[in-house]
Amino acid sequence: MPATALAGEQVLEFRLVTKPMDVKVTEVANVEGQTVMSGKMFGVALFKDGRIAVKDFVNSSDLLKGSGPMFGYSTYTFDDGSSITARYTGTIKDGKAKGEYTILSGTGMYANATGTGGFESTQSGFKGAYLYDGRFIVKTP
Repeated sequence: MPATALAGEQVLEFRLVTKPMDVKVTEVANVEGQTVMSGKMFGVALFKDGRIAVKDFVNSSDLLKGSGPMFGYSTYTFDDGSSITARYTGTIKDGKAKGEYTILSGTGMYANATGTGGFESTQSGFKGAYLYDGRFIVKTP
């Protein structure tokens, strides 16, 4: 059954687990503790409404001793095939990440979506993976 687009504004809150998949970290010559990282990452988002989405994304960061700016592009794909693609910018400081989303596009029930959102890392016991709280404010025509 095809998804039906809902006109208006929708707030989607979620928990997100991410894991680096193909990441390259390069140390900067003659600047102690400076690294540039970029690569592909993957995640799973559990939405408060019970839906699950996979997140494929690319991330880039410019960190001095583990703190600094980051940005990337994320596509969240739901099991009905609908998706939300967003660009994010943020910062990493003292091991915590925080950022803002700008929704670029969508498919299925999120066709022609725009909007904003944000995320913030939370404490987790995962090894090699990260936990976040996030939300989108999705506007559909």
